[in-house]
Amino acid sequence: MPVSFAVLGSGSGGNCAYLETDQTRLLVDAGLSARQIRQRLLSLGRAPEGLNGILITHEHTDHVQALAVLAAKLQIPVYCNRLTMEAIQAQCQAKLDYRLFITGATFELGDVAVETFSVPHDAYDPVGFLLRTGAGDIGLLTDLGHATRLVIQRVRSARLLVLETNHDVKMLQEDPRRPWSLKQRILSRHGHLSNEAAAEAVAQIANADLQRLVLAHLSADCNRPELAARAVSAALRQVGATHVELAVARQEQPTALWRLDQAAGVPADACAATAANSASNAATQSAPAGVAGGPEVSPGTGLC
Repeated sequence: MPVSFAVLGSGSGGNCAYLETDQTRLLVDAGLSARQIRQRLLSLGRAPEGLNGILITHEHTDHVQALAVLAAKLQIPVYCNRLTMEAIQAQCQAKLDYRLFITGATFELGDVAVETFSVPHDAYDPVGFLLRTGAGDIGLLTDLGHATRLVIQRVRSARLLVLETNHDVKMLQEDPRRPWSLKQRILSRHGHLSNEAAAEAVAQIANADLQRLVLAHLSADCNRPELAARAVSAALRQVGATHVELAVARQEQPTALWRLDQAAGVPADACAATAANSASNAATQSAPAGVAGGPEVSPGTGLC
């Protein structure tokens, strides 16, 4: 079963990723404008009309700004936890089809098992995702102040990992346009990962399963792609993970549409053969359907 994945755009101006399997087409976050999401999907030969859902990591505008137009107009279900839903509703009056999950639960969306876990960020209940597919796992960590032991554990089975490398510490500290209070927030343990912090996380995550690492959420003012890539490349070399292919997601354009192939279990354009996926099955958590008007959800799906 082929699985395709792309980052449509990533940075302080908006974040959005796309996953496609035989049965399921998903967005992870919708922080670009609805027009940009449509245009970037079309540039990859895809269209938003075929989407089965939008997974939301947290309520900040650079992750949800298209919901009021895209999800409402096309009636695309929005998957998030309750606190995130309430925060979105406080800033967005559009009537959306919310499907709530309990943070820490795993639920099925078509042929994708969506594993959710807490991340440390200054939002109401921010989460990361591990998307388990028949061709391997895809991890998404875009906003977090530090990589906890839980975070490291949850994404170690990923074949493809999207990881925040938000800022270079020196560039941020010397930036004359940001007040010190904002710098403190970004640098805090509930802010954003620096290049160095991301590299430390990579050194703990990288193993034979990981084949592609996508650096994301780079600050336009306080980072440069070559700085982020240099820091993370050094960490990969240090732990002997030189097989991992590195890419940097950009704000202004989508990445390539990478394909994970079931037979090989790796992106189709990867050069080296890799070890088989060793991901373990996550236990699911039962909960009732908690959104009025939403479809009934069977026990054990992890939705509430």
